[in-house]
Amino acid sequence: MKRILRNLFLAAAPLAVAAFSGAASAQTLDGVKLVESGKLTYGVAASFAPFEYMLDGKLTGFDIDFINGLAEKLKVETSAMNMEFKGLIPALQGGRIDIINSAMYINPTRSEQVDFVPYLKIGNNVMVQAGNPKGITGRDDSICGKTIAVTLGGISESQARADNDRCKAAGLGEVKVLTLPTAQDSALSLSQGRADANYESTPGAVMALEKMQGVFEIAGEPFEMNTQIGIATPKGATELQAALQAAIKAMVEDGSYKAMIAKWKLPASVSLFD
Repeated sequence: MKRILRNLFLAAAPLAVAAFSGAASAQTLDGVKLVESGKLTYGVAASFAPFEYMLDGKLTGFDIDFINGLAEKLKVETSAMNMEFKGLIPALQGGRIDIINSAMYINPTRSEQVDFVPYLKIGNNVMVQAGNPKGITGRDDSICGKTIAVTLGGISESQARADNDRCKAAGLGEVKVLTLPTAQDSALSLSQGRADANYESTPGAVMALEKMQGVFEIAGEPFEMNTQIGIATPKGATELQAALQAAIKAMVEDGSYKAMIAKWKLPASVSLFD
């Protein structure tokens, strides 16, 4: 059943992009009820480089530049609420924030709780210690019986738990899912040998290999390469969604969307709008 739901979702995903092309042309939040008038209050878990992380005490990353670009088009200021990833959807549902801007992977479970405005597509890698001491060959049977470090509430946790179910069903040993607050914690646990692998986004893996040379390597081929990420809005917030879609369209047309992808050294394949 899970596979059927996932296939249905992936089949429907292009419709979200198609809807973008017909988004309202007006870039305005007039008439949209915001947490604070004149400000777009967003939730973010600043622990997922290169999308959002802390540098010298300040929020930085692709998503931070992206939301600031959207706010400029929408003629509002931004206000960030940095929190643990698992708290983002409850904060949105509770009316504490207007949107979630945190590289949130779109999947059927989340789509039952919030609506999405897609803006990128990415894949995932299995990251291991340099030298690959446990002989992991990718997201395959070689991870059965191993410890996988994941972000609590993130897509990597869902992926690892699905792998645990698969491994147990095949009689190949359980996957120990080590849940941690942030992606940085997962990477640290891997570097220290407390975990045998972690599941990292393809852009995040590139950044980790670049900044921590000789510490990590990639095992096997990337997986789930057409995973979309999006800005999450409350269910049924059609005016807010249309405004965001129009602002994204304006950024695509003026080249700033493409420029941000280049600035953060993301592969060109992440673009949804080429």
